[in-house]
Amino acid sequence: MAKQPSILLVSNYFPPERGAAPNRIQVLAKALHQRGYTVEVVCPLPNYPTGRVFSEFKGKLYSNRVENQITVHRLWLWPSKSSNKFIRLLSMLSFSFALKLFFIFKRTPKLVVVQYSPVFVGFTAMLLSTILGKKKILNVSDLWPLAGLEMGLLKRGFYYSILERMERYCYKKADLIIGQSQEILSHIASFNVDTPLQLYRNFPDFNPPSLVPSKNDSTIKIVYAGLLGVAQGLSTILDHIDFPKNVELHIYGEGPDTKRLVNPKNLQIVYHGSVSRALLHQQLGNYDLAFIPLVKRIYGSVPSKIFEYSRMGLPLLYMAGGEGAALVNEHRLGWVIEVQDYAGLEQFLKGLTRSTLEEFSKVEVQSRAIQAFDFNAQFQDFIDTLKTL
Repeated sequence: MAKQPSILLVSNYFPPERGAAPNRIQVLAKALHQRGYTVEVVCPLPNYPTGRVFSEFKGKLYSNRVENQITVHRLWLWPSKSSNKFIRLLSMLSFSFALKLFFIFKRTPKLVVVQYSPVFVGFTAMLLSTILGKKKILNVSDLWPLAGLEMGLLKRGFYYSILERMERYCYKKADLIIGQSQEILSHIASFNVDTPLQLYRNFPDFNPPSLVPSKNDSTIKIVYAGLLGVAQGLSTILDHIDFPKNVELHIYGEGPDTKRLVNPKNLQIVYHGSVSRALLHQQLGNYDLAFIPLVKRIYGSVPSKIFEYSRMGLPLLYMAGGEGAALVNEHRLGWVIEVQDYAGLEQFLKGLTRSTLEEFSKVEVQSRAIQAFDFNAQFQDFIDTLKTL
């Protein structure tokens, strides 16, 4: 394979942190390396989603090591998972400051991929890369500050207008923008920027597992795995519904909502804590369907769980609206319930039986997902575009 240029990935998240955001960047880094690129990653010391630097990295200001032939630079930050907006802002600014020092004192590749959001991190990386004359690819997975407005975390005003200006700057200065949904690309296009846009969904890159035959047990086991946060609103959803006796919800993950979900009195809701992605994949085959909720419809959001769980052969119970709902329906991956339709969700659960599950068998769901969500084909399109920059 011909040697490709070096490339730097800038991200606020990276393994050993868990979740869709760190997985997305790790998959991208691995795929670039396999195509002959020399890959470097710059990210904070791991702290997500606990808000505490992981024990292995405590006390460090900087960590630099090679992981799976990828050089990973981890920078100091002041970590926090506080609900206080000012404290969260200080945490983001601390990494932005460390990132500024990194660009000033380290020799970095001419080709840079910037993960957006958070806004301040994306803006800092784009500004410094522009000053240093680098080629910049902006990887947009969330529409901040719009998403914060829709979730009630932000209000229109002076602070919001600053974030919008930062967002517009990032779009304007990029040489290529890749977005994980058509809604994201439409939003960016509304700014009338000349930057080329390319759809790049968060497809997983792993071999699909062999499926375990479903048990004849009358109990239906639903699984939720991921961040237990404000946007997902799992505790809010559960406050509005009662589970029938033949249905259990098994929860994996952690986040701000964790304490409200650990309820030893409700035997139909089982909390398993946070586990590694490898162990989670081993466990998912034991469940009948996967629950993907958002407490509010967020424009541009297409949860990556759609692609990962359907590839695992899990039918989806999707309650997040938007473009994701259209994908679930289009590719017949499971059932769609409108956001905040708690009565509809409860009615669905009450009618859930083994025969109901036959509408979307695991074998059919996995087959459709493998055909529809082809990581290698999508990545090759991205590489072809990258070579034209």
